[in-house]
Amino acid sequence: MPPTPLTDWLGFNPHLVTLALAPAFLLAMAAEYRQLRRDATVPASGRYTLVDTISNLTLAGLYQASDVLSALLTIVVFNALFDVRLFDIPFNGWTVLLLFVVQDFFYYWFHRAHHRIRWFWCSHVVHHSSEKLNLSTAFRQSVTYPITGMWLFWLPIVLIGFPPETVIFAVAISLAYQFFIHTQTVGKLGWLEWVFNTPSHHRAHHGRDPEYIDRNYGGILIIWDRLFGTFVEEERTPDYGIIGQIHSHNPVTLNFHEWRDMLRDVATPGLSWRQRLRVLFGPPAATAAIHRERRAIPPEAAVDA
Repeated sequence: MPPTPLTDWLGFNPHLVTLALAPAFLLAMAAEYRQLRRDATVPASGRYTLVDTISNLTLAGLYQASDVLSALLTIVVFNALFDVRLFDIPFNGWTVLLLFVVQDFFYYWFHRAHHRIRWFWCSHVVHHSSEKLNLSTAFRQSVTYPITGMWLFWLPIVLIGFPPETVIFAVAISLAYQFFIHTQTVGKLGWLEWVFNTPSHHRAHHGRDPEYIDRNYGGILIIWDRLFGTFVEEERTPDYGIIGQIHSHNPVTLNFHEWRDMLRDVATPGLSWRQRLRVLFGPPAATAAIHRERRAIPPEAAVDA
């Protein structure tokens, strides 16, 4: 397929979108900070603190560095798949729209897997480990995403026939959109709540309350959650963070605490190979279930990971 205007401009660098929008991100954070100083109704969990903001920006920098390195392998794999693509998809307005819908569908499954499979959760837990939720929280990402295979989830889109550069661009736009829904300063948005992932929906996603855990996985659209039964309405202000909260701003601890715990759990003496695989690739709560079975701990005494 000949290069498209988009691929000519973008090349293979997904970080161009981030760099281009960096001033908008910083201005939005400044505006949010100013509004929070004036609005006494926003809970403390939405307000900025210096240590939390620095922690989020540090994690973002480490993630960007690791993602640049992993992009080299991603390019090779994407190009190899594109060489055996199933269809030659033309570049026009309709196919660009189709790409964004298809990408959002695969993002839903990427996000759902990163909550429901512990191997992936080891990376994604970093994003959820803050007990605050404001725009700076969107920057809170894991340096280990390349280890867990983040880009694997978009391989089918390239195999279908969408050029790798456009797939990377669509993912970058999705992530940029999601920056703006990490806020407590925007209420519900009427009919948009039925179609799009909004700040209200994403606040519920970040809650560690029982009714909010593992809900609202959508990227730009919320329709996948409605279709696949993972949607929940924000009914009350969530309690942000994770079960077994990590009270640390050390970037090493934040990036690797769940890896440490998972490897410790998988090395527990007496586990069968089936149980060890369940620790690695089952839901995060599966580890508690396994130890409950072995120790006969009552279910109400177990703590989900």
